[in-house]
Amino acid sequence: MELLDQLFRSPEVEISFSTRACLQGMLDFEGALARSEAKAGVIPSSAARAIAAKCKAELFDAPAVAQGAARSGNLAIPLVKALTAQVAATDKDAARYVHWGATSQDVIDTGLVLQLRDALKLIDADLAREMRTLGDLAVAHRSTITVGRTWMQQALPTTFGAKVAVWLDALRRSAGRLPEMRQRALVLQFGGAVGTRAALGGKGAEVAKLLSEDLQLGLPPVPWHTGRDRFAEVATTLGLCVGTLSKIARDIALLAQTEIGELAEPSGDGRGGSSTMPHKRNPVTSAIVLSAAARVPGLVSTMLSAMTQENERGLGGWHAEWEALSDIVRLTGGALHHMAEMLPRLEVDTERMRANLEATHGLIYAEAVSMALAEKIGKSEAHKLVEAACARVLKQRRHFREILSDDSQITKHLTPGALAELFEPANYLGEAETLVDRVVEQKMEAAAPPKRPT
Repeated sequence: MELLDQLFRSPEVEISFSTRACLQGMLDFEGALARSEAKAGVIPSSAARAIAAKCKAELFDAPAVAQGAARSGNLAIPLVKALTAQVAATDKDAARYVHWGATSQDVIDTGLVLQLRDALKLIDADLAREMRTLGDLAVAHRSTITVGRTWMQQALPTTFGAKVAVWLDALRRSAGRLPEMRQRALVLQFGGAVGTRAALGGKGAEVAKLLSEDLQLGLPPVPWHTGRDRFAEVATTLGLCVGTLSKIARDIALLAQTEIGELAEPSGDGRGGSSTMPHKRNPVTSAIVLSAAARVPGLVSTMLSAMTQENERGLGGWHAEWEALSDIVRLTGGALHHMAEMLPRLEVDTERMRANLEATHGLIYAEAVSMALAEKIGKSEAHKLVEAACARVLKQRRHFREILSDDSQITKHLTPGALAELFEPANYLGEAETLVDRVVEQKMEAAAPPKRPT
């Protein structure tokens, strides 16, 4: 399904999870292992140099490795066999030391950690870019009055900036989760057959330390062959991020409906069009993000289910992680990338927002009227009178203000001037503008966003 990669994926994150990147991650482990073991005096330095020189993905036949994996049960076994052959072609003695004291899961898990490290840097960068855009959008529309909707119905006036601030605040929480998750997840996996490093003759801890330093990964207190919470945390953290993106996408799609028309995704040659209806302007990015949100939760569930692994090495659960986690990262990267590309060009129709305030013939101001009247006659009685007036609006299709002006039980407590004030939406925004300021200020106080890797 490579035809769909441009639609659902991030070109840069895809590089981190390409076939070449997968092979190179495992080979980086093998090269670093040889160097570390040479430093610890476990294998000859000449052997380490010979092994490291062959740890280049372009030297390997990827389809052959894939065929070997189908027979052996994982990618590491055929890859190590091919690496051994590569080394033996120039130094038969050095070939004896390939993969010394390690196990297949060490290679695969650490290789995947290296892929994750690269991909998460890119995800960080797109997340930071999106947060900056939303911060600017929230400030620009801090006081732009729009309809607040609950249960898909018009509720009260708010500001578009306040709506954006909710999006931004949630993304900021995702940005805060990522560094904590990386600290726990981006660690070395190196334990040998059952996690005891017995084959290294007492030098296992030293080699592990050197290996973690070579690869610039954290060094866990014990190997984690069947302790899968690290990868499960990666999955759940990214799942939360995609969930937040889906909330933004859903709001944009709803507000872009023809009958509402308050937002529109950017147009352009071939963007958002229909194969048969020339007038269509479909919210393409929202569709991409929502499709990711439909797929990622199930994949996260797979990762959580895969945590149930047997004894010192799992059967099947470990295998279930490989594609699931890769897809989670790639779908998250794609959703973030497309949203970050679209948001700076999001079109906001402030006039339509203002016009939609009158879609209910003034009923959006009912709470403001009820609260003002409650100060005069009590909340229960006020609610009863205003509710009855609302029913007349719906039945008679007259404006709410007219209905109220004709009701003596209301006008004896609320003067025409007082009623006019209640029908000005800017007077009933509550803390909307202050909330925008608070969220934007917190974003500015956060650590400087990471630069996009070169």
